Amino acid sequence: MPFREINSKMVEATLAPGQKLFSQRGAMLAYRGEVSFTPNLQGGQGGVASMIGRRVAGESTPLMTVEGSGTVMFGHGGHHIQVIELAGDTLYVEADRLLAFDGTLRQGTMFMGSQGGVMGMVRGQVTGQGLFTTTLQGHGAVAVMAHGGVIELPIAPGRDVHVDPQAYVAHHGDVRNRLSTAVGWRDMVGRGSGEAFQLELSGSGAVYVQASEEKL
Repeated sequence: MPFREINSKMVEATLAPGQKLFSQRGAMLAYRGEVSFTPNLQGGQGGVASMIGRRVAGESTPLMTVEGSGTVMFGHGGHHIQVIELAGDTLYVEADRLLAFDGTLRQGTMFMGSQGGVMGMVRGQVTGQGLFTTTLQGHGAVAVMAHGGVIELPIAPGRDVHVDPQAYVAHHGDVRNRLSTAVGWRDMVGRGSGEAFQLELSGSGAVYVQASEEKL
């Protein structure tokens, strides 16, 4: 199910009978047709066991199921919206950045330490994203929120990308990420560049970077 970008802060989804999507509660701005909005107590896909896992991981955000026939416009808090199309790969993104996503996508939770070991865990603390992140996998579209505009930077073998952890939004593809540090004596005496921690992403895919170092 595609999302059509109305402007940088609003998207529109077209629903057909038998289709459904999930959106953050309260994100509906307007709609046409016969459309229903139901609170999703499970917080998305995967059943009760998956819901418990997301809540334990702190990756649970209030969602609603959107079904019917018509068009629905979404937006939230005046945040910039980026639509990401998945073609069978996996998107890694914080739950609170999800505005809406295709109901066919498989939702899960990943322990950050599994990518980068201990430094992956440290990364979660440095970025304020915690120790877990949400995954969405399959074929479909995802609308995520960010501060300011978003740029998509491709990642290819031999072309790693380094990102300020606070500006990181999401990534997809076969990508490894680790936290790199460049703490020197200048940082110790308060004369460093202020860029002591960076996320290094390598492999094949893309990373989305927002035009701000402010967390949602």
